[in-house]
Amino acid sequence: MNRKIIPAALAAVLVPVAVAPAVSAEPTAARAYVDTRARDCAGSGSGCRPGIVVHHWHRRGAQARGVGWVYASREGVRSGTARWLVKKPGGTWKTGGGWKRAARVGGSFVETSWGRDGHTGPKYPKNTKLCVEFRNLTTKACVTLK
Repeated sequence: MNRKIIPAALAAVLVPVAVAPAVSAEPTAARAYVDTRARDCAGSGSGCRPGIVVHHWHRRGAQARGVGWVYASREGVRSGTARWLVKKPGGTWKTGGGWKRAARVGGSFVETSWGRDGHTGPKYPKNTKLCVEFRNLTTKACVTLK
């Protein structure tokens, strides 16, 4: 038996195992959360008039949904003031975030947001509805926390 062939064959088998990552370095607590972005674009014509994006999170199996941040946008304007509303299942509409001036981003597009990244913010039951509204605009953009 040729001694040079055995170490070469053994090396070919072991190298892929050694190069492959062991166990994920991600902490167990981070994997316990489900992070989701829900979005809606309302209004007629092209563009969002208005638009909403909501980052919400929850622990696996939980019924409560945490809202990290809410983003509101509107095309076709140079300025605007927006707020977000929340309606729990079977409840009535409440103000989630107060009126806030939307900043011009470019051309005829404004945006504003409430909250921050991470697993922070208010918690609501599953199937809660969140909407953004702009002053002097009857159309709302809404999402449901699934």
